[in-house]
Amino acid sequence: MKHLKPLEKVYQKEQGLSFLRLIIDSLQDIYRSRFLSRQLAERDIKAQYRQSILGIFWAFVTPLATAFVWIFLRSSGTVELTDTGIPYPLFAFTGTLLWSIIIESVNSPITSTNSSKSILSKINFPKEALIVSGVYKVLFNSLFKFLLLLVFVFYFGVGFHPSLLLFPLGILVMVFVGNTIGLLITPIGMLYTDVAKAIKFGFQFLMYITPVVYAVSEKDGLMKTVMEWNPFTPLILTARSLAVGTSPEYLTYFWVVLACCVPLFLLGLVFYRISIPIFVERLSA
Repeated sequence: MKHLKPLEKVYQKEQGLSFLRLIIDSLQDIYRSRFLSRQLAERDIKAQYRQSILGIFWAFVTPLATAFVWIFLRSSGTVELTDTGIPYPLFAFTGTLLWSIIIESVNSPITSTNSSKSILSKINFPKEALIVSGVYKVLFNSLFKFLLLLVFVFYFGVGFHPSLLLFPLGILVMVFVGNTIGLLITPIGMLYTDVAKAIKFGFQFLMYITPVVYAVSEKDGLMKTVMEWNPFTPLILTARSLAVGTSPEYLTYFWVVLACCVPLFLLGLVFYRISIPIFVERLSA
């Protein structure tokens, strides 16, 4: 009888996580889970509007209401605002609609992850699918806001112009920047619900230092400096300029913000990939 050679298992020193490897794995999982991402987005969109009488109208009722308030304040003489160069109602409508897209994009990663708590600990799937499904939902809602904005553009006499064709690009950049911020916040937001409330409160304040409902002041001062350095300023102004056909004043800053967000987005993917198992473990405890 031959002697069986005992099984041997070699233990090696565990290698540290490779940052590049994590990025590659995350990007690969995003591509592999593209069908799942679409299915999750369709599920959430249907659930969101299934029992709603007004349906998609709720996607832009808040920005419209905000714009109407500022239009009333300006027309009644309650507040005096710097000349915007275009009809003020169009300026306010475009600003509030674009701002709502940014807010929704920032909240998207946290919202999509928290809404899938029930399946995170039960089903093994690429968690990056939740991020992409959130992007799909933002783009779905943004499509209707874009169509509504077109109505405003033609109603106020601006009409069609070539730069309007590039306006969707401005929206895509805003969604990307918003998701980048959301990804960086999500690991903490998944553990503490206060983060979502802090985001809502913080962006209410940020709106007043961003040219959403009024233009950047022409007078030198602290407010003008803050608004010019605000990274959301070039996003709003460039997208609005593309929509109404004016020359973008902060186009260079616009591309700088986009370029800075690329490495931050990859960093956010890594944080998300590392933190998800911790989050799932807490759910299972």
